[in-house]
Amino acid sequence: MARNFLEEFAAWMEDLMRSRGYDIDHPRGGGRSRVADDAGVHRAAVTRLLQRQSMPDLATMRGLARALGVPVRDVLIRSGKLTEDDLPAPAAPAAPARRGRAGTRSITLEEAAELLGVPEDRRALFLQVAAPFLPGGPDKPGKGRG
Repeated sequence: MARNFLEEFAAWMEDLMRSRGYDIDHPRGGGRSRVADDAGVHRAAVTRLLQRQSMPDLATMRGLARALGVPVRDVLIRSGKLTEDDLPAPAAPAAPARRGRAGTRSITLEEAAELLGVPEDRRALFLQVAAPFLPGGPDKPGKGRG
């Protein structure tokens, strides 16, 4: 059973790494070292995972989650270390807030970032990029648009 979790988890992590631009397929491509550096973990831990030799420890999983921009919750569940029951998903906004019709409250960008699992270190960038897409443009305290 543990071997199955390792295989599935490693395949998922490989897909994430490739989709984030890490060249993990070529030994001299430097991708594994870059992932390890960005995650703040040893290259050997990344190599052992990608070679399906061992499941990373919690500190390595945290670092990989941060580097790959995925919630730690997803990493822990995908690894088989915890279940969805162990880590319930954050509560979704009440149904009226999701409809966005007159008389209902819309969620803030900060709430959206939290619900989407945007890592803390990337929240400011998320807010900066998303704000212009809101009706009326970005919120600029004390200043109007124009």
